[in-house]
Amino acid sequence: MELLIIKSGKQYIRFKDDTYLLVNLDKASVYPFDKMDVVQQHESCLKEKGFHNVCIKKLILTEKDL
Repeated sequence: MELLIIKSGKQYIRFKDDTYLLVNLDKASVYPFDKMDVVQQHESCLKEKGFHNVCIKKLILTEKDL
């Protein structure tokens, strides 16, 4: 499965209650690829708000039996 995620420096972005938070990967907001336009809007807004090194990343999840 491939998802979109926004990264700022070494941390990730969580969008909650109209606020952007810097978090670790396990708390980050993730989006399906069909929401690319929403993710790009968030990226633009983050840059305007002064977040550093903001970029969209592809998160690849795999499932394996234990």
